[in-house]
Amino acid sequence: MTTSESPAPTPRPPLAAVLVVLVCAAFAIKGLVLIDRTSLWNDELRTVIKSFQPSLPDLFRQLSRDTHPPLYYVLVWLWGAAVGQSALSLRLFSWLAYGIGGGLMALQAAALAVRPRRAAALAALAAFCSPFPVRFAIEGKGYALLALWVVLALVWRARWLAGRRCAWAYGLSVAAAGLTHYYGLFLFGSTVLWDGWRRRWPLARTAALALLPSLLWIGVSFEYLSSGATADWIGRPEFALLEDTLARALGPWPLPKLGLILVVVWGLRRWCTPGRRNGPTSEAAGANGLAAEHSGLPWPELLDRSGVSPSLLMVLLVVLVSFVRPLAFYRYFFVLVPAVVPALAAAAADWRLSRRGERLALIAVALALSLSWRQAFLAIEPPAGVWWRESNDFRSLSLRLAGETDRYAARPELMRASDRMQAAAGRLAPPLGDWDGAEDLRRALAVPAADRPSRLWLAATGKPRAAQRRLEDLEAIAEQAGYACAEEPGMPIGSMLLECRRP
Repeated sequence: MTTSESPAPTPRPPLAAVLVVLVCAAFAIKGLVLIDRTSLWNDELRTVIKSFQPSLPDLFRQLSRDTHPPLYYVLVWLWGAAVGQSALSLRLFSWLAYGIGGGLMALQAAALAVRPRRAAALAALAAFCSPFPVRFAIEGKGYALLALWVVLALVWRARWLAGRRCAWAYGLSVAAAGLTHYYGLFLFGSTVLWDGWRRRWPLARTAALALLPSLLWIGVSFEYLSSGATADWIGRPEFALLEDTLARALGPWPLPKLGLILVVVWGLRRWCTPGRRNGPTSEAAGANGLAAEHSGLPWPELLDRSGVSPSLLMVLLVVLVSFVRPLAFYRYFFVLVPAVVPALAAAAADWRLSRRGERLALIAVALALSLSWRQAFLAIEPPAGVWWRESNDFRSLSLRLAGETDRYAARPELMRASDRMQAAAGRLAPPLGDWDGAEDLRRALAVPAADRPSRLWLAATGKPRAAQRRLEDLEAIAEQAGYACAEEPGMPIGSMLLECRRP
């Protein structure tokens, strides 16, 4: 007689894991819903100009006169050829990179921690729900893609340090990071120095060889990069650099928030950590003298494996160089997120707290998420009736002057790109009018008065004072020719329009 065993029931995922997935999905979906909520801003329109070229040869000719390496723009060109060249597809590309990169950060945190599920959950919440990643999740720039390549490279590096050598995977990821943004080159150049100092010669040699393509690209665009105008808008390092970087990472009021976080951590460690009488939970923790507080990797090893140590070396070198040739800009320090998030998540997950401490920590995380639900989206969810992004609203100008002639702008190439994207979205019907600049306006008015147009439109974007400065030259040219200019009322914040009429 045979007996059949009933199959074991499939284990259900813990409620906490389900909640984490739902919260991360809510933040990601909210970002996706807001993907077309704001106008493309200056840098995104420059991405349009560079990436949405007729052919790859045209693209590379354009990029040889640019400050960035080519990989992001090549991938956007291929993406646009597949799904269409539009503002929506441009930002969707970044959103997909944000999703994949966030998942990789969670995997990296799990690999670094003794409590992998808890570490993955904390890393996912930070990667999907904190202001820095959310800000770049739907921006038509290469930061989200850079974060993806960086965390992928750090995953392979951590595996190598754990004894699972993967030279090709690590090298290709490093090469992709260096060819996406020069801060990828800086980060892994610093990693080469760090690993060389630690006498990890195969690891350092692999990354060094992988950075050769980005160094070769510097040679291709060297004439432009050495022209002196590539980073003239970046100032020398000062305290505002730290404050601006923290503001992107933590949201408004970054220094008080950082102080509050430190107070919470101190309080949990002071009153909610089991005493040392329990003894070490692992040989590594006991050797580190933190057995009662931390059950995971010793801090030096965690910072090394996660990539935080070489990242800090990069920050030090970039800041020092920036006193001579400014390179340090707060947006670029987003490259630190793929190392910092998994490291902090792994450390927090392996922090041994009492039951009371775990409850208080859970409350703190919930409060931070509720605050982040609003503050993480401030830059991409302006008030009703406002469309600006990074203080610029090109969309309103394109739509307001649709069908008009004699249009002049402080940055006409950006207005042309804006019109093109509005047409791709179906908001403008071809044929599209042209936009001209200051020299074109001078030529247009260097004719007899009877042949001049009766009305001119002068447009600029930015905060009111910045827009006024950008319009000064155009307005002066028009007024010298006898036109009377008046600001068009009712324009949304981030755009300014002057109507100039001939007497």
